[in-house]
Amino acid sequence: MNSTVKVGLVQHACTEDRGKNLTATIAGIREAAGRGARLILLQELHTGVYFCQVEDTKRFDLAETIPGPTTQELGKVAKELAVVIVGSLFERRAPGVHHNTAVVLDADGTLKGQYRKMHVPDDPGYHEKFYFTPGDQGFAPVATSLGTLGVLVCWDQWYPEAARLMAMHGADILLYPTAIGWDPRDDEPEKTRQREAWVTIQRAHAIANGLPLVACNRVGLEPDPSGRSSGIQFWGSSFITGPQGEFLAQASTDRPEVLVAEVSRRRTEDVRRIWPFFRDRRIDAYQDLLNRYGK
Repeated sequence: MNSTVKVGLVQHACTEDRGKNLTATIAGIREAAGRGARLILLQELHTGVYFCQVEDTKRFDLAETIPGPTTQELGKVAKELAVVIVGSLFERRAPGVHHNTAVVLDADGTLKGQYRKMHVPDDPGYHEKFYFTPGDQGFAPVATSLGTLGVLVCWDQWYPEAARLMAMHGADILLYPTAIGWDPRDDEPEKTRQREAWVTIQRAHAIANGLPLVACNRVGLEPDPSGRSSGIQFWGSSFITGPQGEFLAQASTDRPEVLVAEVSRRRTEDVRRIWPFFRDRRIDAYQDLLNRYGK
C-alpha cells in the first residue's frame, strides 16, 4: 500500500432486481472515485437481497462463476476509474458446491484474487450453511497495486483469529463486506447492544493488529419471504477506522451513503512501535487454540 491511500465504501439497500442493485453499486463506486478513493469496498452479496433468510433451492440459480458476469462488469469499472474494487458474490464453483466469496479487481481491471468466507453461520434469519460451503483457501491476503488486502466476510468479523492471521500474513488493511441487521421485533436497548457489539469487535481487530479497517454493511428492511418473521432491518453503520480503532468515517443506520477517508500505512508502523503486540505474542503457549473448547 502507498504511504497513504483514500479508501471508500458503498452502503445501499438491495432489491430482487440485480440490474438495479448493480446500477446503485456502480454509481456509488463512481462517487467514491470522484471524491478521490482509490480502494473501494462493496457490501456483502451486493447484487441482490439477502436471500439466506429462508432455505429455498431456487436461490441457487442466482449463483455465478468467478470469473463471471459480475467480475467482468466490476473489472470494466475498475479499469475505467483506475481503482481497486472489492466485491462480494454468490459463487457457483460446481453443482452442489457454492461459496460466499469476496473478489478483488485491481486498478487495471484484472481479477487479482478472491476470498471464500470461512465462518458460515446458521442462525435465525441467517441460514447460510444451506447455501454456502465453508472456504478452503485459508486466510490469505490479496496483493494489489495499492497494497495487500486482508479481505474477510461478515460472520468472519466476530473471530479475532481470522483478523490476526490476515495481519500475520502481511495484510496492510482489513476489509469486511457485511450484511447484518436487527430483528424488527427487538426492543431498542437490544438493538443498541447488537449494533454496538458489531462496531466494537471490528474496532478491536484494528487495534489488536495495528491496521486500518473498513466495514461495509447494507441498509433497508428486507421481508422474510416465508412470512414467519418480520424480516431483517439492516442497520448500515458502515465505517472506516485507523489502526487504533479511531473512526475516520461512519455512515448512518438507515440510508444509502458513500464514505471516503484517507488511511496511512505510516500510522501502522508508528502504532506498532509503541504497542508491539506482535513482538510480545506468546506463540509457545497458544496450542489450546487448536481445540474446540478447553483441553
